[in-house]
Amino acid sequence: MGAGSMGLLVFVTILWAFSFSLIGEFLAGQVDSDFAVLTRVVLGALVFLPFTRWRGVPGGLKLGVLVTGMLQFGITYLCLYRSFSYLTVPEVLLFTIFTPLYVTLIDDALYRRFSPVALVAAAIATLGAGIIRYDGLSQGFITGFLLLQVANFTFAAGQVGYKHTMMRFPTSVPAYRTFGYFFFGALIIALPSFLIFGDASRLPTTSLQWGVLAWLGLAASGAGLFLWNRGACVVDAGTLAIMNNALVPAGLLVNLLIWNRDADLLRLALGGSVIAFSLWVNARYHPRARLAVSA
Repeated sequence: MGAGSMGLLVFVTILWAFSFSLIGEFLAGQVDSDFAVLTRVVLGALVFLPFTRWRGVPGGLKLGVLVTGMLQFGITYLCLYRSFSYLTVPEVLLFTIFTPLYVTLIDDALYRRFSPVALVAAAIATLGAGIIRYDGLSQGFITGFLLLQVANFTFAAGQVGYKHTMMRFPTSVPAYRTFGYFFFGALIIALPSFLIFGDASRLPTTSLQWGVLAWLGLAASGAGLFLWNRGACVVDAGTLAIMNNALVPAGLLVNLLIWNRDADLLRLALGGSVIAFSLWVNARYHPRARLAVSA
């Protein structure tokens, strides 16, 4: 695993750290969640549409990337946005701490093996995230929690699925030429959801809301999801799982510094240290060589 691969995940972590607060502050409860997700999908698709290779791409690769888009973007973000109706931004961050466990378990299931080191490292990271945000929960948290678990599972399945798809169907076609299928898959989920459940009376009404949606669609979704999945292809499952939890301290830090929300700095520092320790445990003991693929 090279420094570049970790660098991609760290960069996207910083990029996504702003997303939770932007959604919670400017979109949740104001803009229809289905429309918000559909907008992000369409903008992300427009980024990659000019580069998409239609011929000379293995059918299995097209289908695999399409399905990961349905999971990792379509279902994930529909559930994520709905959860903000029941949870605060810190609670949403708290409930994402289970994603690393899903990453390692799904990866193990696909390989038909058990990797205790990756699971232990992910569990340590989960403990670190739990230290950061564990306090009173608002009403409706069970509904929000269940929505987040569906989102966590499909996000994990999409990451692992993309990695395995790229391994199974090696091609000389650059990854950015096939990533458009990812957003086409998400569109299969997001468009019907908006047509069935969307509320046309709750479309964005201010330039700020449109601006937030544009940033989320072009930067966080368009660039972010591509770079994250490319990074996921060249790190082991344990590191990928742990980097998912790095979003918790990063997201809380943004929420604290910009919107001045109450946060326990001691917990933030302690939990972040535990997550950093989990990265070391994984780097020291995980048999990553068999999991890595070429970028």
